[in-house]
Amino acid sequence: MARVLIVDDEPRIRDLIREHLQYAGFTCAEAGDGTQALAELANGGIDLVILDIMMPGESGIAACTKIREKNNVPILFLTAKSGEHDKVQGFSAGGDDYLVKPFAFDELLARLRV
Repeated sequence: MARVLIVDDEPRIRDLIREHLQYAGFTCAEAGDGTQALAELANGGIDLVILDIMMPGESGIAACTKIREKNNVPILFLTAKSGEHDKVQGFSAGGDDYLVKPFAFDELLARLRV
């Protein structure tokens, strides 16, 4: 199954997502910010990125833009930012999908599988 990079500054959120994804058969890597995400992607082997927008330092939008400069890996934004402008900004930065927190894990899994 796919290897997913979970990028969120909240360790508890990363843990919760990782546990659910591993139970569903995915393997996971984690990063606490955009800089760590870029380093993890440079190591290779990532099939999909789950990316929060609001993180200290580099935002998820900035990280997505940098990822797109070097990599075409699918990116799903998973964030509390729910406005239309936020979604358009995410897609414009190169995101492939956008899911707002709080979310249902069944919906997250369905989106990851496509």
